[in-house]
Amino acid sequence: MLKNVVAVVLDGVHPFELGVVCEVFGLDRSDEGLPVYDFAVASGEGPALTTPAGFGVRTEHGLERLESADLIAVPAGKAYLTRDYPPELLDALRRAVDRGTRVLSVCSGVFVLGAAGLLDGRRCAAHWRHAEQLARRYPRTDVEPDVLYVDDDPVITSAGTAAGIDACLHLVRKEQGPEVANRIARRMVVPPHRDGGQAQYVERPLPRSRCDTVGEVLAWMERHLDREVTVEQLAARAHMAPRTFARRFQQETGTTPYRWLLRQRVLLAQHLLESTDETVDAIAGRAGFGTAAALRHQFVRALGTTPNAYRRTFRGPSAA
Repeated sequence: MLKNVVAVVLDGVHPFELGVVCEVFGLDRSDEGLPVYDFAVASGEGPALTTPAGFGVRTEHGLERLESADLIAVPAGKAYLTRDYPPELLDALRRAVDRGTRVLSVCSGVFVLGAAGLLDGRRCAAHWRHAEQLARRYPRTDVEPDVLYVDDDPVITSAGTAAGIDACLHLVRKEQGPEVANRIARRMVVPPHRDGGQAQYVERPLPRSRCDTVGEVLAWMERHLDREVTVEQLAARAHMAPRTFARRFQQETGTTPYRWLLRQRVLLAQHLLESTDETVDAIAGRAGFGTAAALRHQFVRALGTTPNAYRRTFRGPSAA
């Protein structure tokens, strides 16, 4: 049963990510017939903490409050990517999971779970900006950098700030049914359900410094995304044999020419959908997909949504 919920915080906790947990689990909605959680905020580093927003947080609870929790939520915080964590907190998290307690992280709070060893052998979500660093720091973890959240029970991890709302509502839906989750979402004025596998809206510009050999070819490809090209044609531009070019390309970009080109085409389509009134057919042509159907197919594969839905998200319903 999901009744006793604790948000555990450290110095530098981000107020919004803490607020997400407080909003879902910390408000008394009994006047609407909704569950009331035994909710508390507990500190892992003393009663007085700072935030990056310029104000402090005080709490009367310490780590002992975690011992009775059904769910422990770990919000994001400043420098969580690189800092060390109190051993007492990591021990408390491990004990909690051993006795069947769920743990849920919001954004960079996932680094705390990694330090406790709770991600070893598990899938987890991470903000796309942090995914590579998380994978390096905790190599036994299967990081999924594109999704909103991952439920690898009893460990639930969410990506960016808003994805923490999705993960919390997912857990409510899982434990107490869709009606409860939908009514909480309606009170919060947020979408009642975004699936964990939905893609983050990610922009990943290519790190040029790594592309010493194929950099000029990449620049040419970016200027001619609407052209159909073969590896042989690209290799000729680089004055290499096709097999040598393909190997160098993989070494310097981490992917194949086809996948790199496809990703750049999707990024261009995203930009055009956000910034122009061009039709999906016209954008498909400019981005090198040829037809609107081909654009939709690749767009859904890459982002988990359609071009028109993406445009509505970023420009409002009238734009689509």
